[in-house]
This record gives sequence, C-alpha cells and structure tokens, in this order.
Amino acid sequence: MAIIGYIRVSSNKQTCEHQKYEIKQFSRDQQIKVDKWIEEKISSRKALNKRKLGQLLDELKEGDILIACEISRLGRSLLEVMRILESCLNKNCQVWTIKENYHLGNDIQSKVLAFAFGLAAEIERNLISQRTKSSLENVRARGKRLGRPFAAQSKKLKLAKNTKKIKDLLDKGVSISQIARAVDVQRMTVYRFIQRMNWTK
Repeated sequence: MAIIGYIRVSSNKQTCEHQKYEIKQFSRDQQIKVDKWIEEKISSRKALNKRKLGQLLDELKEGDILIACEISRLGRSLLEVMRILESCLNKNCQVWTIKENYHLGNDIQSKVLAFAFGLAAEIERNLISQRTKSSLENVRARGKRLGRPFAAQSKKLKLAKNTKKIKDLLDKGVSISQIARAVDVQRMTVYRFIQRMNWTK
C-alpha cells in the first residue's frame, strides 16, 4: 500500500507549498506518512492523459490512498471528477480530501457522496460563470470601458506614432532617457518598446 499526496496549481504564478503543507499537517494528525508526492502546475481543463494525475491513475495499486487538499484539485467538471473517482474505487484505492474531510472508498455511500459533491461543484461553477457574464454586461450597459486602462493604450499609440522619430534618435546615439522626454513617456516604456522592435541600444 502506498500513500500519495497529490498537489495541483493552475498557473506558474501559484506555488505548491501551501497544499503540501496542508497535506503534511493532515498526515501528522492521521499518524500516516506520505510515500510519494505528485506535483503539477497545469489547468484541470487539460486532458487527463496530459496531466501527471492521468499517469498516476494508471499506476495506482489496490490499497493505495490518494490524498488531495480538496476534490476540485482533481478535476473541474462533474464527469471528470466522477471518472477519476471511479478509476480509483475500481482499483480498491481510497481518495481522501482535507477540505471536505472525505474518505472515499469502494462503497455505495462513498459513490453517492462523490456524485453529490461533483454535481454541486458543477452547478456552483455554472452559477459563477453566469454571474460573471451578467456583471460584465451590466458594466458595458453603463458605458464603462473594459480591458486595459486608456492611459496604457494611449502610451502604446503615442510610441507607435513616433516609431520613426524614436529610431532616428536611437541611431543618432540619443539616450533612452532623452528619447522618453522627447515623446513624453516613461524611460521604461521606451526601453520596452525598443526591445519589442528588436532595436539595439
């Protein structure tokens, strides 16, 4: 029997450390030891066979226990969560989650509970999506502009209009600070513009 800690974050801006800490604390409380850690930085919208979790499910053996901070770390859609749980339960493996305090095994109560949670999570995501769309429509209806602030767009426009001027000044050896003053933007704005244009300074 092996105990596996599964950790997933959806972007490179997030870290796995918090989830790992939670699982370690949980393991100490349960007086068990995690034998293997699976960490991945990938959206749960990615196909299961492209995630480390997909490979893990193939390798699970009878009696193994999969621990995650919460069941949504496994998958986002009802069907995917159910497919993952079914794969585990068919191998007589258990799935434990810390947030929901689930100890799901191959029994009818576990299957009913897993189905109910998956359904609730799916409904919640749909409601959030609908609320987000509704909020954006309300913002548009009030005439507010969505997207990046106008100031950021205007700086780009100002630089684009002065492309030839900036290149000429650059070729004459004028400093970036002086060029920035000449086109009335920040020094770093000019520097990034020069980088994007692949001009050397």
